[in-house]
Amino acid sequence: MIGITLGMIVIAGVTAVFISSNQTRNEIERSNRQIENGRYASAILAEDLRMAGFLSSFDPYQNIIMPLNPPLSGASVLTAIPNPCETSVTGATSSLMNTFFIHVQGVDDITPSTTPSCLSDVKAGTDILVIRRLSSCVAGPTAGAGCDAVIAGVPYFQASNCNAAGELATKTGSNTDYLSYFVLSKNSSAFVKRNLDCLTTADYRRLFVRIYFVSNNNVGTDGVPTLKRAELGPSGFTTVSLVDGIENIQFEYGIDTGTDGLVDVFNSNPSSYGGCAGTACLLNWLRAYSAKVYVLARSTTTTTGHVDSKTYALGKKADGVTENSFGPYSDAYKRIAFTSTVRLENPAGRRLP
Repeated sequence: MIGITLGMIVIAGVTAVFISSNQTRNEIERSNRQIENGRYASAILAEDLRMAGFLSSFDPYQNIIMPLNPPLSGASVLTAIPNPCETSVTGATSSLMNTFFIHVQGVDDITPSTTPSCLSDVKAGTDILVIRRLSSCVAGPTAGAGCDAVIAGVPYFQASNCNAAGELATKTGSNTDYLSYFVLSKNSSAFVKRNLDCLTTADYRRLFVRIYFVSNNNVGTDGVPTLKRAELGPSGFTTVSLVDGIENIQFEYGIDTGTDGLVDVFNSNPSSYGGCAGTACLLNWLRAYSAKVYVLARSTTTTTGHVDSKTYALGKKADGVTENSFGPYSDAYKRIAFTSTVRLENPAGRRLP
């Protein structure tokens, strides 16, 4: 009897150690995954922000945007923040022809009424980020090594490097001259602009329009907040999940108010900064040369006995003074906040003296 009792005590002790060890291992795995998800989400956003406004050899500041005036757009003058879900190349005022050079755009503290029509299940109170740029891969006339072939129905952009009539030499004084300097089309036969030698056909690249947002769910109604991306493709915008467990993204944009290429102020909503209206708000976005990125990563499962009593400061609100704080959530999920600052190299570099 004594031996049996001692054996049961030993077994109970070993079992307790095993359970404790297993719980510790699960908690470590949960924390590691949460940290990795937060870092990965931050890296994805930072990488695309660094590429924002890449237009190959085309310089929109020299050819379209006057330093102290709104962007020119021929007969259809863009006077308001464009629709990020626009898919048409020409026609609408907010068509891609009139917006491709607006490198970054966003919506602060999203609500059902401010959610773009091409997005669904967006988590209220988070931000969305719109990035426009060309692909780093050449699509034609000969695809670059490792690059995708031309996709039918997708817009591509070709910049002229030829100083000849009908191309860069077009200087009639009209504010539509810039339309001769590039081609933006979904039809590959339209790409006839030439290189510096005015003989060979210039490269053309895919135009990316990407919208980053936080969804309430990863799959179905699983309740796992997820960073997702809607990307313009041949049949409109297609949404894919990028990183699960991302509960919030917030942005502050570095705006150059002095037109010298240097950031003067950070603000979470250039669409209202300085009490702007119309084209003044557009100029705020066109002069956004850096961004502070805030990511709040949440564990995908709960931790027994844990209560999240923390408050997370994710930058400042649009007034530039009030902390943009979230929480305490008072639930059993663990959270980590990540912060980074990204310089928007392409638009900023074009404006530096």
